[in-house]
Amino acid sequence: MEDTAFALPATQKQIAYARSLALKNQTLLPWEVQQDRRSLSAWIDAQARMKPLSDFDRLPSSKQVAFAERLARIKRRAVPEDCFRDKGLMSKWIDGNR
Repeated sequence: MEDTAFALPATQKQIAYARSLALKNQTLLPWEVQQDRRSLSAWIDAQARMKPLSDFDRLPSSKQVAFAERLARIKRRAVPEDCFRDKGLMSKWIDGNR
């Protein structure tokens, strides 16, 4: 006798919660995952454990800022203000001024 498992559809509460997690974590909620209660539950568990990105995660570290300011003193130029708001820009400025 075959053991066939029937997929139960996801509940409206599950889908609503999954959508809110997707917004909070800035990720996409795959269509395939929404079709099965178990796969949506696993997706929700994984997303709930994730740490959402905050504005502070985008800021450069204190070590980056200190190194950039030291480079700026040596090169006798200023670090652009935008670099203090984005760690990616700060990294590019540091790489270009070594």
